[in-house]
Amino acid sequence: MNQPTDTPMPTATVEMEVPFHDVDMMEVAWHGHYVRYLEIARCKLLDMLDYNYPQMRDSGYAWPVIDLRLRYAGPARFGQRIAVTARLREWENRLKLDYVIRDVESGKRLTRGYSVQVAVGLEDGEMLLASPAALSERLAAWQVSQSRSSDEEAPATPNPTQGTP
Repeated sequence: MNQPTDTPMPTATVEMEVPFHDVDMMEVAWHGHYVRYLEIARCKLLDMLDYNYPQMRDSGYAWPVIDLRLRYAGPARFGQRIAVTARLREWENRLKLDYVIRDVESGKRLTRGYSVQVAVGLEDGEMLLASPAALSERLAAWQVSQSRSSDEEAPATPNPTQGTP
């Protein structure tokens, strides 16, 4: 289920340089390393919610990836600065995150994709059909904090009657 567009959803971006040990003899990042790049952005997003892997474990759940898709539009090359963006798309029954990898300098999209994770009880190994309250509560708290910060940043609307005799 997609969330309403007026509800703020967490988005995190990390910038990195493609290291030498990630590339092949043509100096192109091996396709399998892109998953690690996504994981770095996903962890930054989960940190924003205070629900990264240690907090997931402490709340009694593992969140294995059950689906992952990548679409490569262009290569990431050795030494290239890339920006990896993760955006939470669904959270009520599963975690679905969308990803985009772009060249920092040009903004050109190199890769896009998504991952799906589900909550599994650590004690019984059962998959939940709805996300646990631990995630929902943290997301709600994050959304409230975003609403407050945007209210504080918004300039006051001038009163049209002020300054009128």
